[in-house]
Amino acid sequence: MEFGYFTLSDNHYENNTRSSNQFVADITAEALYAEELGMHSAWIGEHHFNSLGVLSCPDLVLSYVAANTKNIRLAPAVTVLPLHHPIRVAEQWATLDLLSNGRVDFACGRGYDQREYLPFHVSFADNQGIFEEGLELVRRLWRADGRISHHGKHYSFDDVRITPKPVQQPIPTYVGSFSKPSIELAARLGCGLIVAPFAAAISYGGLKEVADLYHESCARHGTRPGRLMCSYFAHFADNKVEEDAQRARQIRYYKECVIPAFPGDPKTAPPSYRYFIGMVERLQKVRPEDLTENSVLIGSPARMTDTLKKVEAAGFEEVILYFNVGLKPHGQVKDEMARFMAEVAPAFAGTHTERAA
Repeated sequence: MEFGYFTLSDNHYENNTRSSNQFVADITAEALYAEELGMHSAWIGEHHFNSLGVLSCPDLVLSYVAANTKNIRLAPAVTVLPLHHPIRVAEQWATLDLLSNGRVDFACGRGYDQREYLPFHVSFADNQGIFEEGLELVRRLWRADGRISHHGKHYSFDDVRITPKPVQQPIPTYVGSFSKPSIELAARLGCGLIVAPFAAAISYGGLKEVADLYHESCARHGTRPGRLMCSYFAHFADNKVEEDAQRARQIRYYKECVIPAFPGDPKTAPPSYRYFIGMVERLQKVRPEDLTENSVLIGSPARMTDTLKKVEAAGFEEVILYFNVGLKPHGQVKDEMARFMAEVAPAFAGTHTERAA
């Protein structure tokens, strides 16, 4: 199992004195530190207008990381594809793949915050169709040898060939999934899948159920399954006082960042987001003691290892770790990253063991 660094750049907190500029600088430093620690990948989320997070250009941050590293893989978490023209997306990530000598993992999704759609004048209600057409175009542009034309419902162009071409053929591509339509799309296109364990538990019962559904869908579409990945919030705690503080930090993230961003109002949530209503209802009632291994890694290295062994047994090949959540100080984030790679990661085979050797 591989381990990566992950962030959504959450900074939407009451009485928060940390500037967005400072946080982006911290995130960049943490991604560079992930390479130093031997982590496999760095996954940087995309958010706009400080609706939840503050990092709007993961491609630019990862370009800087690429220039200052040699091994770590570089990925958005995720590109909110309907907000961008697929030609531009294909060009940007092919260029980064070239500059990084084939280290891009591309991940995309629809997002979930209507406030990010409105200024771009993109239909939030119709974003499933926009997303599906856009993803097919991005992948087609990457693999096309000559010029192509396309005339679809949402995009239309003639005689296009992107340059430069990606080093990897194909660039590993993942769909960020909270829903069955996203799992179906990933299976139909032969993409990998990234899921959040808490969403998997609410929607399907757990990670094993998601893996089974994905593989069944791939078999139905006649495609080869890609890699399965999941994200986890991560908090070390060596005693009850520390654990209580970490649980409170996680609850604050849900209450102040996530709930305002999720489409949880039955009156305004589009049909393709109805499943979010139940998630929001559960998050509104969540208590510190309700935080289980379905959503967070919290406590000792042994407890984290035990949970991750179950994730591995469910067929997931990589876990990306969200350490810098809930206004956790930058120094503490780096300490916890280092502790994870020293005390948890060695229990699993992966590129980190080769780099450590």
